[in-house]
Amino acid sequence: MSSPSTASAPSLPVSETDPLSTLLAAERLTAVVDIGANPIDVPPYLPLLQKRLCRLFGFEPQPSALAELNAHKSELETYLPHVVGSGEQARLRVCAAPGMTSLLEPDPVMLKHFQGFNEWARIIADSRIATHRLDDIGEIDAMDYLKIDVQGSELAVFQNGRRRLAEAVVIQTEVSFLPLYKKQPVFGEIDLELRSQGFIPHALLAINKRMIWPMRGVNAYEAFNQLLEADAVYVRDFTKADAMSSEQLKHLALVAHHCYGSYDLAAICIQHLLNRDAIIPQAGSRYFELVAAQRAAATAG
Repeated sequence: MSSPSTASAPSLPVSETDPLSTLLAAERLTAVVDIGANPIDVPPYLPLLQKRLCRLFGFEPQPSALAELNAHKSELETYLPHVVGSGEQARLRVCAAPGMTSLLEPDPVMLKHFQGFNEWARIIADSRIATHRLDDIGEIDAMDYLKIDVQGSELAVFQNGRRRLAEAVVIQTEVSFLPLYKKQPVFGEIDLELRSQGFIPHALLAINKRMIWPMRGVNAYEAFNQLLEADAVYVRDFTKADAMSSEQLKHLALVAHHCYGSYDLAAICIQHLLNRDAIIPQAGSRYFELVAAQRAAATAG
């Protein structure tokens, strides 16, 4: 699909377009980083872009995908061709299915158990490339929200981005329950790393299951129960709010509300801000009224 364009959106002050932003009065737009920004799916931060509440730094090394992103971007979006990883030289393996292109080698022993994957993972180009550590990328001036899908290299990004991740409040990452690539870190390793950096699991989205060979479905996407992958949302530990700045709490509330409909998470951020006298005293009651109105509208619709 084409990348969402916000170029035609009216340049209105945030206070005129979003009630929650008015209540929170953050010092700046939420800073979003998308590593693996290939416009295959609708990005979770699209509501922030549509409401002009964020700036986006996207990274996409595949030329055709990068060209598509740049063709539809707004002035709030910046896209770069960097491969984000460990900072070392690596091999980029371009696969028949663009969504399987990776720095890791597909594992045919694992893939043969699931219909379609051996063909999708067929390598059609293999080149040496330089990778960039997340901590070293100068174009990023802030990072509140990281969305990452790099087909098995997520752990390397997290381990080489600890300085940037110390600022972040939300991470949406693809996690694998089975290694589709050789030496691919799986869900448990990702979970331990992110917990060590102060994040806790919040949601599992887009849970991907597949049917195990020798059974075959009418199409390759049919499944019973076998888990392969999911998108996992991690958030800065809200039970330890004293470790977060007021600005971090504001951006966490904005992302929770607009991107995930996690109104309870946004509400506890607002409560912590009220306890600090960092927002107007009426913000709590006004937020509950806002959520009630949104839910009522959704039910009526």
